[in-house]
Amino acid sequence: MQNISEIEELIKLISKLPGLGPKSAKRIVLKLINNRDELIKPMANTLAQVYKNVVRCNSCGALKSNSYGCLNCENTKGKYNKICVVEDIADQWSIENSNIFQGYFHILGGTISSVGQRKEDLLINSLVDRVNRDKIEEVILATSATVEGQTTAYYIQDSLKNLHVKITKLAQGLPVGGEIESLDDGTLFSAFKNRSNLVSNSD
Repeated sequence: MQNISEIEELIKLISKLPGLGPKSAKRIVLKLINNRDELIKPMANTLAQVYKNVVRCNSCGALKSNSYGCLNCENTKGKYNKICVVEDIADQWSIENSNIFQGYFHILGGTISSVGQRKEDLLINSLVDRVNRDKIEEVILATSATVEGQTTAYYIQDSLKNLHVKITKLAQGLPVGGEIESLDDGTLFSAFKNRSNLVSNSD
């Protein structure tokens, strides 16, 4: 293969994407180069716009566009009394695509025990603020069934203990060690339907 620095750098970058290695990255790069007008030019423009305009919401953690704000916070579909707490945006998308949950989402941005991740880096304080502000009646903890996910769930539960809110967690159907984004719709449905109550301060 010709040693062209631009191509080598592009292969390195693409191979960093999930599920892709050097061989897959090379095939993608060749496809791009062979279709530069149909793929490279519009992709470059779109990536530039995404880099410029798409950011995480400081309140709920969802992706938003600087052009029209956060749709998750503004909730154009209606007023809900539930918040589903997930670790990352991929989890939110998986649950949304399944049409299982109707309500707000809160994306933490990781877990407490992740490498280099502290509880101060997660959007837990803003979750407490949203529960108070939006008069939330139920917080559903949809963190993964990993040690890190469960540790984070316990910390959130403790952070919300003085609020008048029902706290539940995903239950049956969620395998030990399982991550939300890897679950099929049937498993997600079972986990939501059979979620268990952790604590209720509504009395």
